[in-house]
Amino acid sequence: MRWLALALIWATLTFAARADDWPQWLGPNRNGISKEIVKPWKGQPKVLWQADVGEGHSSPILAKGHVYLLDKVAEKDQERLTAWTADTGKQVGSMSHDRVPFASMFGTGPRATPAFGGDLIYTLGVAGRLSAEEFAADGTGKTRFSIDTLKEFEAKNLTFGVSASPLIDGDLVIALVGGKGAGIVAFDRQKGSVAWKALDDPASYASPIIVGEGKNRQLIALTQLGLVSLSPKDGQENWKFPFRDLLSESSTTPVVIGDLLVASSVTRGAVALKMTEKDGRPAVEQVWNKTELTCYFSTPVPVGKEHIYMVTGTFLPKPALVLRCVETATGKTLWKNENIGKYHAALLRTGDDKLLMLSDDGQLTLIDPGPAAYKELARAKICGETWAHPALANGKLYVRDNRKLFCLQMNE
Repeated sequence: MRWLALALIWATLTFAARADDWPQWLGPNRNGISKEIVKPWKGQPKVLWQADVGEGHSSPILAKGHVYLLDKVAEKDQERLTAWTADTGKQVGSMSHDRVPFASMFGTGPRATPAFGGDLIYTLGVAGRLSAEEFAADGTGKTRFSIDTLKEFEAKNLTFGVSASPLIDGDLVIALVGGKGAGIVAFDRQKGSVAWKALDDPASYASPIIVGEGKNRQLIALTQLGLVSLSPKDGQENWKFPFRDLLSESSTTPVVIGDLLVASSVTRGAVALKMTEKDGRPAVEQVWNKTELTCYFSTPVPVGKEHIYMVTGTFLPKPALVLRCVETATGKTLWKNENIGKYHAALLRTGDDKLLMLSDDGQLTLIDPGPAAYKELARAKICGETWAHPALANGKLYVRDNRKLFCLQMNE
């Protein structure tokens, strides 16, 4: 661990993120939905600031006036968490951790997105190191704890590296690990001690979510073997649904629309499950299964309860993406717009039910969704190639590619 120059303004780093922040993977509610309204732009959105960054697919987050990003230190087996002021782009803190060597055909930087909770930021590196970083009042900082989860639980890394983003739930931080008896592990988020562990399932690339209230509150994860529901409190299993990707590359976050749970993968297509109860415990029943809805790692986004928008892909003879409007109740494709990208396009729903789509070639598109036809409102190329998800907060969009982090003014 190494600290570089720090001058952090503690007044803005208090003990909870504002409702309009973007403090974790897919935003405040971990579903790609924002309260922000984005108006159609003309020409190019204004770049307020930009900063050099290292390699990685990890997405930026925003909490209490600061933007945080996890990247790789150039020419070193280290990963780095850096903080900038959200409005001005002034770098106020940076720290790094050593990691075991890692390489893949799609880059060597971190994939998982940090999570902000209380006074700590949790990162999960591409080689499985879970760290809790603390920013102190005097401008210094330290690591509260750091755990090599793959070593600790004797788990194998994935072909393209650990990618599932950590999930904060009350006093716990939860991670997909993939060890025997430790497929999913919950840690005390202050001390790093194990609160509970469950399953023998190998990890996937897909980030977990928590849904429901009271006795129906569930931690839902898409592992290599399929969908699983656990009690977030103690890891007790509620139900399992087999949904194994033939390439072991399940990457999309499960999505909840009303009482339906939708999951997808690159070879299996998509499945919708009705969330019910059995013997007083959460249960599920299959509603539809559509093999053509092959999502790689673009998480679907619902608009209302009747429609869900999905980025699906074909990879032979060459990679190509399609944006689809899908009827939630039946899985029927109502329309599709082809050739929107190569491997990935991130979807984000705005406060007035528009869609922002960031394609992997750096094209940002504002879409007026509806069941009749694809309707484009604005488009601009805003960055280089990227697989990261944008963060939208306070009228600004934060986007990273493999060289830069950009802050864009979306509404003048």
